[in-house]
Amino acid sequence: MQNQIFKKHEVGVFALGGLGEVGKNMYVVEYQNEIVIIDAGVMFPDDSLLGIDYVIPDYTYLQKNQDKIKALVITHGHEDHIGGIPWLLRHVKIPKIYANGIAVGLIKNKMQEHSGVKYDLYEFFENDIIRFKHLAVSFFRTNHSIPDSFGIVVKTPQGKIVHTGDFKFDFTPTGKDADYAKMARLGSEGVLCLLSDSTGAEVDAFTKSESTVSESIKEIFSNIEGRAVVATFASNIHRVQQIIEASIATKRKIAVFGRSMERTVEVGQELGYIKAPHGTFVGARALRHFSPHEITILCTGSQGEPFAALSRIANGTHRQIKVQPKDTVIFSSSPIPGNQGGINKTINQLFKRGANVITHSPLSDTHTSGHGGSEELKLMLKLIKPKYFMPIHGEYRMLKIHARTAIACGVKKGNEFVLDNGDVLALTSKSARVAGSVPAENIYIDGKGIGDIGSIVLKDRKILSEDGLLNIVVTINEKERRVVGNSVIVSRGFVYMKEQTELTKALSNQVDNHVNEILQKYDTIKTGLIKRDVIRLLNDYIYTKTERNPMILPVVKTI
Repeated sequence: MQNQIFKKHEVGVFALGGLGEVGKNMYVVEYQNEIVIIDAGVMFPDDSLLGIDYVIPDYTYLQKNQDKIKALVITHGHEDHIGGIPWLLRHVKIPKIYANGIAVGLIKNKMQEHSGVKYDLYEFFENDIIRFKHLAVSFFRTNHSIPDSFGIVVKTPQGKIVHTGDFKFDFTPTGKDADYAKMARLGSEGVLCLLSDSTGAEVDAFTKSESTVSESIKEIFSNIEGRAVVATFASNIHRVQQIIEASIATKRKIAVFGRSMERTVEVGQELGYIKAPHGTFVGARALRHFSPHEITILCTGSQGEPFAALSRIANGTHRQIKVQPKDTVIFSSSPIPGNQGGINKTINQLFKRGANVITHSPLSDTHTSGHGGSEELKLMLKLIKPKYFMPIHGEYRMLKIHARTAIACGVKKGNEFVLDNGDVLALTSKSARVAGSVPAENIYIDGKGIGDIGSIVLKDRKILSEDGLLNIVVTINEKERRVVGNSVIVSRGFVYMKEQTELTKALSNQVDNHVNEILQKYDTIKTGLIKRDVIRLLNDYIYTKTERNPMILPVVKTI
């Protein structure tokens, strides 16, 4: 397959996910018979993907070229970078997975839910070099909203490919400093192509330091009279630790709700990233022994996810937590594009139940992005000094803005490539071209199924959600060649049939008369023809009467 796309002496660089979207990050560097994969993430569905749990990249190219795969290298432990690993391993042979620190713990924890899927996970360290015949992989530490975030360097015979991972420049971080010296050294040595995080490309500023958020959270906690209910991303270890510290400072016990949050706290404590005195965490049953002002509830649901802990608290379906007077709910995260509707619904429900709600605002700075703004993107470009530039991890407008930023920072016009998932950038030390494309469609995960949900199924679900279903059962006397009795009509999400007796009777008569006419025309009973005609007949009739297009499912029975 390689020879059909790019030449033997060229390095192929492409994304299977992460371009034109925020999520399912997966990037591939290929040279001759070696492939290095960077990240394997998922994307969470928007409202249009009814019944879908996750969206993952199309692994077809990797399946066909799995003998070339040398390693999967992980930049950090967020779901949009590690969430697809179990699904990838079910379909593609990955010799080794390399990750660092908290990502190792999170991957191990995740794989416990996928028993029977074998994997080889190794921890890399920041000064390691992983060598293969043609390619070599090294690392540089960055700052992000989770500890142990790294940029990846893939050294090829044509030059170095640098992948920043998700990053910002935080000069007063809550964890370790980024390795600025190593970034500058890469730039001085020469970088062929930079793949850089574009999520913050529209933000015309430096992203605020995590340390400023820590002080803000402590100040908010000191003014809360009742329970503090804090919703944040489970994978944001820094934020979780800040909430713990604010709770300790205000003498509060912490109860954790939400499966992913419970896992994060467990893994974080095991690896030493989450620190709290013994007795800080309490179970749900123990909460009744404390006054409201002595309690912090740490939970998932900052993005309005329907089944997350906060959403269930908001709609009153949580079995253990009910909103109390003087509860203060803090949203400590910014909305992901597409989630604002769900978040607003949750906020409204919380207000209705009597809670005070604090969201991201100048007066309550409870969130700072883990992604660098435009000034930080410029700094990365100036440090790395790439010959060619490929913006990654962002919606299309973010990629375009980042590409313009790169040109302003010295990348030669024409050396920037704003690509789509699957587009292959073929590189040599002296040239770059878009050589073709590989399969990169969205693959939908529905429950435990993978790849069996296509656009037709989603279209059917959309029809069902908007216009409902009409089921018509026609019984035919085969010997007498006539309809027996009246057709039975059952509605699901279309109209309430008991209140629409005239419509029901009219539909039944239309079907019965039409089927009887068909039965007189043919010598044999053609059930397929009858079903098609019934659908066509009712589609027109129902739309005329109701201006709706329910899904029509006819059933033909013979006796």
